[in-house]
Amino acid sequence: MRIAVTIFLTDETVTPVRLARELEQRGYSGLYLPEHTHIPVDRTTPYPAGGDLPREYGRTLDPFVALGQAAAVTERLTLGTGITLVAQHDPIALAKQIATLDHLSEGRFTLGLGYGWNVEEAADHGVTWRARRELVRDRMRLMQALWAEQPTAYDGEFGAVRASHAHPKPAQRPRGPVTGPRTLVGGAAGPKLFAHIAEYADGWLPIGGRGLTESLPVLHTAWADAGRDPAALQVVPYAVLPTPGKLAHYTELGIDEAVLQLPSAGEKEVLGMLDEYARFL
Repeated sequence: MRIAVTIFLTDETVTPVRLARELEQRGYSGLYLPEHTHIPVDRTTPYPAGGDLPREYGRTLDPFVALGQAAAVTERLTLGTGITLVAQHDPIALAKQIATLDHLSEGRFTLGLGYGWNVEEAADHGVTWRARRELVRDRMRLMQALWAEQPTAYDGEFGAVRASHAHPKPAQRPRGPVTGPRTLVGGAAGPKLFAHIAEYADGWLPIGGRGLTESLPVLHTAWADAGRDPAALQVVPYAVLPTPGKLAHYTELGIDEAVLQLPSAGEKEVLGMLDEYARFL
């Protein structure tokens, strides 16, 4: 099993360059970074994990800038977002950022995307909360049109783009209906989520990895109903607090990559946790 990590990198933590170099030297497979543009002070949306919102949410580095630094000092380490809040971006500009990072890293980028949980943050970006899933779907289709080899127009419910010259192209080649970098969708199990995964992505990024025994057969059915290759589906448990039994269970389910959670902390604490996780490599 490939072992990657995720961390809230901030202005107070270990740096992207230091962490990326350590990960590659130690044999970890990848680095995934979350995204929050800002956290409104008058937020009424509850923190999904309960209790007070951790300090790092309001101090998170831009994941694309940080991953660009990580790409520049590594050769094998995969680089991913976990997750990109697609609804909060201009899709034409975001398509350029993603394609550039995948091009410069020679195909090492994974686009982990999701729909968000913070109503106030999304509202400041002009997002209508109830429409955010369809908005993300529409923006993914628009970006995939820009990543196509030939100029391709897209006219959707929420946005449109003329047939355009848009380079660089992502380094990763199209597969099935998916154009662009490896794409994994985060979110809670359900028919709408699984239908969207089967339509425009390579797989699922389930946070915590709970309930997979029950959920995976449902996802496999949705995937097959969409005419996708069963062998191509990827499921990557994300932000996992690992135990040997948990990772063994993932292996039994056919999962070959897991993303372990690192503390949002300084260099000493983070490198110490990498030492602890080394037994899982």
